[in-house]
Amino acid sequence: MDENHRRPAGLDDTTVEALGKLSEALETTEHARGHLYAMHQLTGAADFQLDEAVSLLREAGHDALADRVEEELIGRNVIPGRWTFQIIEEYDDGYYAEFRALEKAARDELAAGRRHLYEAELKEKRRTHGRPGHESR
Repeated sequence: MDENHRRPAGLDDTTVEALGKLSEALETTEHARGHLYAMHQLTGAADFQLDEAVSLLREAGHDALADRVEEELIGRNVIPGRWTFQIIEEYDDGYYAEFRALEKAARDELAAGRRHLYEAELKEKRRTHGRPGHESR
C-alpha cells in the first residue's frame, strides 16, 4: 500500500470508518450533482424542442395553442425567479462547496489529509496477494 493511503499512526478503526462514510456521502452528493446537471441540460434541450413544436402547431393551423406554448413555456423559470443554471450555481456555491470543505477539513484534521483510507484498507483485505491484477499499486 502506498504512503498516501496508509493510515497515520494512532488513527483508530472507528475514525477511519467515519471518514469513509463521510467520503461515501460526498460521493453520493457528487452523483446527485450529476443529476442536477443532467436536469439542467435536459430542461434546456426541451426548451429548444418547444420551438419546433410551436412551428409545427402553427403549420397545422393551431395558432392559439402555439401562442400558449410560446408565451407560457418557452424561456419560463423552472422555479420562481430561476432557470436551471441559477439553481446549479446556488447549489455549487452553497451546499456542495460546504460539503466538500467539511469533508476535506475532517480528513486534514484526523488523517493528515489522506483520502480513501477505508477503501485502501478494504482493497488490501480483499485482494489476492501475488496474483496478477491484484497488485496493491
